[in-house]
Amino acid sequence: MRTKLTICLLITLLCSADLLAQQLPSGNPKDFKVKTCLHSVSYMGVWRGQPLLTVDQFLIKAKELGFKGVMLAAKRPHLSPHDYDKAARIRLRAKIDSLGLTLVGLAGYTDFTAGIDKPGIPNAEIQAAWVGELAELASDLGTKVVRVFTGYERPGIAYDKQYAEVVNGLKMAGKLAAKFGVTLVVQNHHDIALHHDVMYWMLKEVNMPNVLAGWDAWSPALEGLSSEEMRQSILKMKPFLVQTIAADYVRQPRFSYVNDLTNYSPQQPVMRATQMGKGMIDYKTWFNTLREIGYQGWVIYEMCEVLEGGGSMENMDHTAKVFLDYMKQFE
Repeated sequence: MRTKLTICLLITLLCSADLLAQQLPSGNPKDFKVKTCLHSVSYMGVWRGQPLLTVDQFLIKAKELGFKGVMLAAKRPHLSPHDYDKAARIRLRAKIDSLGLTLVGLAGYTDFTAGIDKPGIPNAEIQAAWVGELAELASDLGTKVVRVFTGYERPGIAYDKQYAEVVNGLKMAGKLAAKFGVTLVVQNHHDIALHHDVMYWMLKEVNMPNVLAGWDAWSPALEGLSSEEMRQSILKMKPFLVQTIAADYVRQPRFSYVNDLTNYSPQQPVMRATQMGKGMIDYKTWFNTLREIGYQGWVIYEMCEVLEGGGSMENMDHTAKVFLDYMKQFE
């Protein structure tokens, strides 16, 4: 029985790998195409002053703005498995199809190091089980991609213990996702494996054909990497790179007054969202390098911070349209 289950799992993993093979970089710049996708987190009311749309309202908005694909945040108040039974999933899939949109993937929210200071609770197993639920939801809705995160680094816990927990969690989650032919796309967002050298090592260590990378520009930029170093990060991640999420930011300096010195002490700057091409990130180098490697995936846009110009629907819509105009130079 165990041998039969192992064979079935292997077949499912291989099928998942074949599915994603079309999206891996081809190495031929001529194969690069701009495919624009809008992330529903942009209209989820997360950041101060920004509007909250329902999932159906968001889908209509994405279509009206001119996006070809959508990514849905897989949590409340948008797309939670707790709120979408089989009938609701059928209706949502029909809605997406009726609008002529492609559901590029679901955005899962994971943290495989959560609760690591409480060893009696199997938190990595719990996180992996949740990813399995998202994989089934994704499959029901007609997409084969779930975006996931690694883990935040907790103080007082050995680094390698936390790193190993992430690897273990991704392996468990990958096996569950494979049952539905779903690929997990690991985004460079959380502390563990944020840098491309570490992420590359981690994905090789996980060593599963349906656990790949979503590689974004804003994290390397905030790490202080130069344009050439950011280019090298793409070249390094090429064997795994199937997705990228774009957003542009500006730095706003912060200082604390030091009374006894009649002076100010510099603090970490706060980041604010701005229109694509108006911020600190060298996206021209980024997208030209994606073209160089023959990137096959979608370019997913998100407005995921307090936005320059305010959170009105008019400003949000205008900023999204600026992104579409910006991407035309790479077509």
